[in-house]
Amino acid sequence: MRDMKGDTITNVRIAGLGGMGVLKAALVLGELLFEEGYDVKKAEVHGMSQRGGSISSDIRFGKKVLSPMIPFGEINYLLSLQPEWSDVHKAALAPGGIVISPGDFDVSKLRSSKAVNVAALGVLSRHLDIPELRWLETLKKFFAEKLHEANEEAFLLGRNGK
Repeated sequence: MRDMKGDTITNVRIAGLGGMGVLKAALVLGELLFEEGYDVKKAEVHGMSQRGGSISSDIRFGKKVLSPMIPFGEINYLLSLQPEWSDVHKAALAPGGIVISPGDFDVSKLRSSKAVNVAALGVLSRHLDIPELRWLETLKKFFAEKLHEANEEAFLLGRNGK
């Protein structure tokens, strides 16, 4: 997507249910993009997230981003942490938009089902020109040391499709 000045803006929506790590994944992605020199804006819709209700987070990045909200029909990447939630957001995909869901990696290989968000970021990483090492460094900033190995495995599972 291009803004009014012709600069490219990339739009990512992460969607799921409360407790699935939607906000944590958005936090990691936003920090990584900021550290890589992008202007980053985030917006979150919490709904009844504390009770397992729907939740989504929009991340927009580019040279200059004015609004945190993704306009309808302009989602470039939809990370759906719960496959059935893909349908809720598919109508807002940009032409050629990509849906990333647990169907893109073998969930049974995750040490914890709570790492679906990190594996989905691994899949997203295939599409963004940011070195793998930078992703792994940023992940470590947001998780306790005891979770580093499991999260690295989850990320690589998504990134490598294994």
